[in-house]
Amino acid sequence: MRTIHLVPLALLAIVCLSPSHSQNASPTNAQAAADAEGFITIFDGKTLQGWEEMPAGKEKAWTVVDGVIHGDGDKGRGYLVYEKKQLADFELKFSYRFPKAKGNSGVNIRAIPDETEKRKFQGYHVDIGHVGIGKQVLGAWDFHTPGRREHACFRGDRLVIDEDDNPTVTKIEGAVTAADINKGDWNSVHVIVRGNHFKFSINGKPASEFTEHLPESKRLESGMIQFQLHDPGMIVQFKDIQFKEPLD
Repeated sequence: MRTIHLVPLALLAIVCLSPSHSQNASPTNAQAAADAEGFITIFDGKTLQGWEEMPAGKEKAWTVVDGVIHGDGDKGRGYLVYEKKQLADFELKFSYRFPKAKGNSGVNIRAIPDETEKRKFQGYHVDIGHVGIGKQVLGAWDFHTPGRREHACFRGDRLVIDEDDNPTVTKIEGAVTAADINKGDWNSVHVIVRGNHFKFSINGKPASEFTEHLPESKRLESGMIQFQLHDPGMIVQFKDIQFKEPLD
């Protein structure tokens, strides 16, 4: 009888030590490593809990379709806004795609209501668009800053703004190009915001960056993260949205 009981135990030991068992355990280790980097997932893949549409329309322009955020330009221009609305320094990761031939979108950083009413919101804008839209949009920083100079910082540019609002632009070596973008498919973005320095990458390659030395009274110090829906007739989709604030 003891032999009969030992055989299942031996088989169990073989299963536990088999390569397939080790591979099944690896996702847990990978998840632990991602958590150790300090990123949290801020889109659950099912609902828009933790997000707000601005302006709120009668027909929802932002929905969740097949596990991704789906923005429909025919239902209204506007923004999908993360629930934390006073954010200064952080890192943001996400993936995007434009299923149709054309699209124009991006993410407002440190966004606040525009008191001049020239725009709905002021913000530093991470610009993305369809392949072919041009380097002035895809991979650029756009300044939604009425009342101060709105500088050009195109894909591949490193912009420095001095205390008198004068720009100096140099080129980033190894910057992302249109050929590096997956047309009609998913592309990954990583945004890093630290004090007066702003940069982002697409598919692991630097897109553009800027540093501003203006008086603090002229800068945007904190505000909202707003995913943009720019034009009628377009569709933009987002997924894998992760967020991290610095510990210090």
